[in-house]
Amino acid sequence: MRIAVLLSGGVDSSVALRLLREEGHEVHAFYLKIWLEDELAHLGDCPWEKDLRFAREVCATADVPLEVVSLQREYHRLVVSWTIAELSAGRTPSPDILCNRHVKFGAFFETVADRPFDRVASGHYARIRRRGEDVELFKGSDPVKDQTYFLFRLSQSQLGRCLFPVGELHKSEVRDLAHRFELPNRERKDSQGICFLGKIRFDDFVRSYLGERRGEIREVESGRRLGEHRGYWFHTTGQRRGLGLGGGPWYVVAKDVRENVVYVSNRSHLAEHRRDRFAVPDVHWIGRPPESDRLDVKVRHSPKTIPCRIRQRSGGGLEVRLDEADPGIAEGQWAVLYDGERCLGGGMIATP
Repeated sequence: MRIAVLLSGGVDSSVALRLLREEGHEVHAFYLKIWLEDELAHLGDCPWEKDLRFAREVCATADVPLEVVSLQREYHRLVVSWTIAELSAGRTPSPDILCNRHVKFGAFFETVADRPFDRVASGHYARIRRRGEDVELFKGSDPVKDQTYFLFRLSQSQLGRCLFPVGELHKSEVRDLAHRFELPNRERKDSQGICFLGKIRFDDFVRSYLGERRGEIREVESGRRLGEHRGYWFHTTGQRRGLGLGGGPWYVVAKDVRENVVYVSNRSHLAEHRRDRFAVPDVHWIGRPPESDRLDVKVRHSPKTIPCRIRQRSGGGLEVRLDEADPGIAEGQWAVLYDGERCLGGGMIATP
């Protein structure tokens, strides 16, 4: 097959490329330039040049051609603008989900639409199974590295063109392969955080768009003023660190966007603020909707799933009822539904 490989300069996509090369496929690598280095240069070091250097070295050792595709304009329009709008509205966005849907497996697909690639591969930890005409998405074999949470918004047509060569592997196996292939980036640490920020702190990124506006931090049970914050958009429900309060630990449990107030609760009261149900007004199913109402759900990117029951809402969408209440559920987060290992789809969390 002729395969386009999304190469980031990291270990996972580099091993994916080498595995496909060893299988005898005709491989062509693409580095997607989505760093906002011009706009955010004053905030810190965007390591895209180092990423690109590693990508070039990996391709050179494998005798694979590499192209650089700039999707900065699309990324800003489809992901960054949405992220800032969500933060301004007091919600908790996950930009990488939209990046996968609209940029890596959206705008890039359009860029190479007239070229004869059979598949597009990446270093994501996920698995694809084809069952007749249907394409199903399964968790990666490594439960800690599983990235289906960030891929659940892909459509059947998008998944049908995808390959995830490291999805069957654990991270330790990927590292071992990187050493066996003698990859130049075999000792490189995994990237953390949002894909376009690099070494830029998320708070600095948010500040560059929304600035600062001082407001009160109050104890939710008593209304007592405990301190100040620099803008509700820097805080999310369930947050513990970065509040600067003594006598804790304190957790963010609510935000008043209009009054710019962040409400917190002490651990001793935290159980009172757990939620065992929420609404998902707009649901994206990867394939057919499930027949069973008993599923599992992830309310954030982590290995943990929570057993739940779903039901149709009269106004559309779903109500999700958790078997185990959670104190960190926030509007704007994504709820991703699973039937065992299979990722079914999901949507954005809203109040019931």
